[in-house]
Amino acid sequence: MRLNKPIFIIGTLFFVFGFLTWLGSVLIPYLRIACELNNLASYLVAFSFYISYMVMAIPAAALLKRTGYKKGMSVGLFIMAAGASLFIPAALARSYLLFLSGLFIQGSGLAILQTAANPYITILGPLESAARRISIMGICNGIAGVIAPLILGAVILKDADEIKGRIAGMALIPKTEILNNLAQRVIVPYAVMASILLLLAIVIRLSALPEIDTDAEDKTVAFSNSNKTSILQFPHLLFGVLTLFLYVGTEVIAGDTIINYGSSQGIPISTSKFFTSCTLSLMLAGYVIGIIIIPKYISQVRVLKLSATLGLIFVGMALLTNGYVSVAFIALLGLANSLVWPSIWPLAINGLGRFTKTGSSLLIAAIGGGALLPLLYGWLADKFSPHHAYWVVVPCYLCILYYAKAGHKIGLTSKNNQ
Repeated sequence: MRLNKPIFIIGTLFFVFGFLTWLGSVLIPYLRIACELNNLASYLVAFSFYISYMVMAIPAAALLKRTGYKKGMSVGLFIMAAGASLFIPAALARSYLLFLSGLFIQGSGLAILQTAANPYITILGPLESAARRISIMGICNGIAGVIAPLILGAVILKDADEIKGRIAGMALIPKTEILNNLAQRVIVPYAVMASILLLLAIVIRLSALPEIDTDAEDKTVAFSNSNKTSILQFPHLLFGVLTLFLYVGTEVIAGDTIINYGSSQGIPISTSKFFTSCTLSLMLAGYVIGIIIIPKYISQVRVLKLSATLGLIFVGMALLTNGYVSVAFIALLGLANSLVWPSIWPLAINGLGRFTKTGSSLLIAAIGGGALLPLLYGWLADKFSPHHAYWVVVPCYLCILYYAKAGHKIGLTSKNNQ
């Protein structure tokens, strides 16, 4: 497939998705020090970012109907730039509430962008080559997810171990000065990010990206499921939304908690700040493996069963071990998680016909699982320990396993249930 200009532009957007999504893994330990937070409060970083998907998924779909895909993507980027800009006054005031507001605004813009870009890349070209285009987007997203924590971590977590040691027992005034200086480390990187996002918004708005009319597609499926009157009549979709909700929460826990977890296991932050990139590197490797083996060697249903089983094994080993070994098994959750999203999505929308767009919006809203489950992990980490808090993902993997075995078949006719 020739990598033409529209593919390159959308690939850039998927790079942005991955870059901004996984910055939370660095912001959580950083803001925990700078704003003097406990585990539960620090995981409001993930909550504020991912809850925006639950809030904005349906409004984003309505917005895109009015603006079209291209203008909608530009609007999403402008909103993300505004959210990144809010980090500047948040840092100057060392206000956790402003930081969380900035993250929510960024997530809202990203929800609009994702709602537009995911179907756009599918429709942008022949249907038979859609999987190849999606694969390229996934790799762009994964590479960004690997490098983002490394870049931001090098800037804002520099000397974090030394700072934690220095402020312990320090008087209020000198401690406040040190923490203010630490908080202001995000100003330059987020000012740069805001500028890049603003530039991308303008480029997308003025670009030659074709506007795609999906009304024709709606007409072709107008008679599908003519006996159905509501999206609630598709139990396999609804259970798929729940499963995806739990999966995204598990994915975010694996990526965003591992730095704090490593620190709780006695590993210096100067070392543990690299752990998220390890998790995402394994996730990227799994994605590449999936491109090779699905469906030539193994079906997506069997891959989903295997992924859930590996997740249960890896988290079980993490709970039974300590130190670097336990951290390594948490990182391996990236490999177990890599093919869950692309496996659940087609199973959940199978047979929806004219309800496909509504079903897709619900699946986007399920990304809100990344808001609630890490918060539950943080509460359990404070109540018990960061180690034992990983029990929270065990029922999530069991649910994924059930969906792979039986849940995706509920309510489908034999014709749809292949």
